[in-house]
Amino acid sequence: MLLIGSILVSDDIVAEQFACNLTACKGACCWEGDYGAPLDDDELPILEDIYPAVSPYLTDAGRAVIAEQGKYTANGEGHDTPLIDGGPCAYMTLDGTGTAQCGIEQAYNDGAIAWKKPISCHLYPIRINKNPHTDFEALNYDVWDICSAACTRGERERIAVYEFAKPALIRKYGQAWYDELAAAVNAVGK
Repeated sequence: MLLIGSILVSDDIVAEQFACNLTACKGACCWEGDYGAPLDDDELPILEDIYPAVSPYLTDAGRAVIAEQGKYTANGEGHDTPLIDGGPCAYMTLDGTGTAQCGIEQAYNDGAIAWKKPISCHLYPIRINKNPHTDFEALNYDVWDICSAACTRGERERIAVYEFAKPALIRKYGQAWYDELAAAVNAVGK
């Protein structure tokens, strides 16, 4: 494990390879699982603020669930995006090929909002585990069978998990933090 600032980075994030392969999985992480996308507390008011601009990008079913449940739901440990009938994220849409898209990210790409999407989605397959009593965070690689094509592509293209997640890690922790991580990886001989 590497300690970068107060963030503990698991060895798997450095050693394992990963690169999303949406043509294979069709974005299954947006509709699989028991909960929606985990949300940081500071993201909750952002979802409230941006919703009017995001709403036109969503499906009727997504808007209906959000009208009923709210822009986010509590899960006992924090908050998540709501799910449509226990399946897809309420913010998910499908493109013409049946690949999941994020309505929030579509609004961002169109310049309608200035926030890309929840950081947990941007960081995936990295998950953040927080110690509730300290500022300590641990970054772990979430291995999920629906991402097997991403693992194969990452191996073929020799892209480590932390390299794949570089833009999201920089968004979350800053360029200096990422540079320190990259230097530590190089020092231990990735």
